[in-house]
Amino acid sequence: MTKLDRRAMIAATGAAMFLPFPAAAQDGSRPFSWEAAVAQARALSRAPYRQTPLYPGAAKVNYDALHAARFRDDRTLWGDLPGDTGIRFFPLSANAAQPVQIAIVAKGRATPLRYDPGMFDAPAGNAVAALGPDAGFAGFRIMNAARDGDWLSFLGASYFRAPGPTKQFGLSARAIAVNTSMPGREEFPRFTHFWLERTGASSVTVYALLDGASITGAYRFVNSLGREGVKQEVTAALFPRRAIEELGLMPMTSMFWYDQSSRAKGTDWRPEIHDSDLLSIASADGTAQARPIVNPSTPHFSAFRETSPRGFGLLQRDRDFDHYQDDGVFYDRRPSLWATPTRPLGAGQVRLYAFPTDSEYTDNVAAFWTPDAPARAGSRIDLAYRLDWTADPAPAGGGMAILQDVWRGRGDGAGSDRLILDFSGLPAGTKPDIWTDVARGTLLKSAGYPLVNKPGIYRVILDLRREGTAPADIRVQLRSGNRAFSEYVHYPLGA
Repeated sequence: MTKLDRRAMIAATGAAMFLPFPAAAQDGSRPFSWEAAVAQARALSRAPYRQTPLYPGAAKVNYDALHAARFRDDRTLWGDLPGDTGIRFFPLSANAAQPVQIAIVAKGRATPLRYDPGMFDAPAGNAVAALGPDAGFAGFRIMNAARDGDWLSFLGASYFRAPGPTKQFGLSARAIAVNTSMPGREEFPRFTHFWLERTGASSVTVYALLDGASITGAYRFVNSLGREGVKQEVTAALFPRRAIEELGLMPMTSMFWYDQSSRAKGTDWRPEIHDSDLLSIASADGTAQARPIVNPSTPHFSAFRETSPRGFGLLQRDRDFDHYQDDGVFYDRRPSLWATPTRPLGAGQVRLYAFPTDSEYTDNVAAFWTPDAPARAGSRIDLAYRLDWTADPAPAGGGMAILQDVWRGRGDGAGSDRLILDFSGLPAGTKPDIWTDVARGTLLKSAGYPLVNKPGIYRVILDLRREGTAPADIRVQLRSGNRAFSEYVHYPLGA
């Protein structure tokens, strides 16, 4: 996965050839429908991919200039009803330098929204003020009713993100991932057109056209804000321009620098720094997989074979402020993101890819679904799923004990490692067996017991010796006979 500076979203990497809808009326509006957007994406896939130049002057809009310019309250789109949401827009910048086209949908017609430099208050000499009236927008964000924060934003390539119930942003979602685990070959298709439709006081439907060198697509996001966070019902129709070796669907991107098990990786005073700490998978048979995230020494790839899984996501399970001590950006409040397919996925893999980082400003983790069915040129791929931006520690469900904390250290034997797994939610009085499986290593000893002064916590201690230089793959589950009491934990010791 290409390095991403978290202070500036990925620059747009391609431009769509505009394929117009039927002729515009005098007000500039055109008929619009989801079916027409899908037809536009299909037609675009049959045309050569064309990349357009970056907008002149956008390169001068750096981080400081971007954040010194303020969108004017009175130019907020919508917001004229009690408790109504509103839309504000992002100007172009050095890291989002290709404009997107935005239209407003009402009563089956789409009216283009024109960029106006007067939408922004910017200090004298600010580079945003120097952008011309033809500059266009970089993206948009959906504001809450109080106008003191946003609850969904689209900015850069096909990235979008939302806060959880704690109103804190963290990881991001993407519409598509292409060859993410193949260094030097990853592509970043981008949204080139958006159509925005107000569907309620706290709901907005966003239609988007995706274009890239290898694939095009149409997306429909039905977005709503509720007490439990932001929910998005997503429908997509994808059209590969050429064969894609690794197609990533429902992708999500996050940051993991270090936690209590890898403190030596950190140079910061804070005890832990990460947006997500666990990949969770809900398998079709009702079991749950848990893969703690690590900051690997070299790029590391894991794949979990599934057939129509019930869901997967990147979680921020550790929500203890004392573990982070960050009262500025509040890592303990970062949202988790859970993807639930609403049509069967068939056979494929949930994939997790991570590369090394020494900074909290680099997104170095990606998770996505890769179907076994090949992505061939000229084919159509239909997708439907729901995204929940949540604080739920166990969206996989199942009522099983969950992995709460991971600790690492030196084992008793020479050259051995110690892995400690703390589980929460084990039924009182349960005395489980510790099932383990080790690849590229040897289990030397294991023990488990209820943790003293920590009701509900069951601790598992494993001493292991790795074989060779590759990471050992450790699998652990609490069981009694054939009955599973916990998630099925996977850990890459030595990654």
